[in-house]
Amino acid sequence: MHLEIITPDKKIFEGEVTIATFPGADGSFQVLNNHAPLISLLKDGVVEYKTKEATSHVKITGGVVEVLKNKVVLLADGIAA
Repeated sequence: MHLEIITPDKKIFEGEVTIATFPGADGSFQVLNNHAPLISLLKDGVVEYKTKEATSHVKITGGVVEVLKNKVVLLADGIAA
């Protein structure tokens, strides 16, 4: 599936991933290929995503994620240091 992580300032990541884990407002959740469509608010926390080469982490300060037709778009409020 295709993942984009975007902040108001810049695009943090764009590429193909096998799994992504998000800090949902009501608890963390994972998204896999062919996931059902959804939109969810995110709280401060760590987003983890796996590509074929590596596992990466990004600490966000809230946001929203949309999953639709194997495309995942994360609009993060910001990236924490």
